[in-house]
Amino acid sequence: MRRLLFGVLLIFFGTGAWAGGTIEFGENKSVTVGAGLRAAFTSVEDAAPSGSDDSSDFSVQSIRLYMNGQVSEKVKFTFNTECQGCVFGQDSDDPTGAGGDIDVLDAIVQFELSDAFNVWMGRMLTPADRIELNGPYYGLSWNQYTVPLLPSDQLGDAGLLGRDDGITVWGNLDKFQYAVGFFDGLNGGPNQDDNLLFAGRVAYNFLDMEKNPAYYTSSTYFGGGGDIFTVGLSYQSQSDGTGTLTEAGDFEAVIVDALFEKPLANGGALTLEGEFKMFDADLSLAARSDPSCFCLFDGDSYFVTAAYLFPGNGGPGRFQPYVRFTSNEPDFVGMDDSDLTEVGVNYVIDGHNLRINLNVTSGDANLTGAPGVDADGISLGVQIQI
Repeated sequence: MRRLLFGVLLIFFGTGAWAGGTIEFGENKSVTVGAGLRAAFTSVEDAAPSGSDDSSDFSVQSIRLYMNGQVSEKVKFTFNTECQGCVFGQDSDDPTGAGGDIDVLDAIVQFELSDAFNVWMGRMLTPADRIELNGPYYGLSWNQYTVPLLPSDQLGDAGLLGRDDGITVWGNLDKFQYAVGFFDGLNGGPNQDDNLLFAGRVAYNFLDMEKNPAYYTSSTYFGGGGDIFTVGLSYQSQSDGTGTLTEAGDFEAVIVDALFEKPLANGGALTLEGEFKMFDADLSLAARSDPSCFCLFDGDSYFVTAAYLFPGNGGPGRFQPYVRFTSNEPDFVGMDDSDLTEVGVNYVIDGHNLRINLNVTSGDANLTGAPGVDADGISLGVQIQI
């Protein structure tokens, strides 16, 4: 599978005429290909194997191959792959030495009937809050996943990387956007009745309409999206969506997110982002103590981010410093609150297609919602898309 995918990559990107572009097969028939890469150097205090020295790690955090196609005026498809945490070196599962697993990220049949009504079926992003719909490539901060995530981002038991198999109906009605769908959610375990997961999101653009494909989002437009003030409300629920085979519990989440971005007269831009999450995971103490538990976060969390894009170029790009604060407040008895502060700067060369990031973090918040190791870290990352 890996050789096949990289063979496709060489075919499409190995010739200048097709690189990162569209191949036409006739009227309303085409295929568009692209790719994305995120790599970083990270150092965390006292995280070396010795336990008393700082870690020093280079990593390819994400490799994606994109393919979108159109077979008629209103019927399209998407096929994307992801290799997250890819490593290059010998491992037990791959004697060739190219580590990491390539997964199907998206596989969608898209009936795009009008601005107001569209139907997608397959594997896709579940309608959710802004940071889930951003994906890693369209966030503002490098480490946006430090608040508890929804079931489809829980390492595969109920989806993977925010995706799940299901159906979504979405559309735009003037400045109002909606996306609702049903998905497999958690399979097996506590969900012996095979209940589906419901996921929905509505958003209203009070100023300019955000320019994104479908129901996807971004956390900054680097001043190029006009005056943005959008408020979104997301809801997900699944009966028996958390717990264990013998101790099943229901899950639901309500999330409010907001984005404000203002291009300034001097050519700069101010960006403010915030989100508040309310998770209800009906878990008993026995379930939480069971190693087999599909345990979701129960409690509240929030984050706020502020950024300023400087107006003048510094070389080929522009500097965008930012600060982000996260707080996770579980309702579990005996589980402490956690928080994390990230201070960073994006060096923006070509929007989300080419940027360099330097950030420092301090705290113990992470995507599980449970406190992690309270540590300071520094990261230098690069992101590229074609």
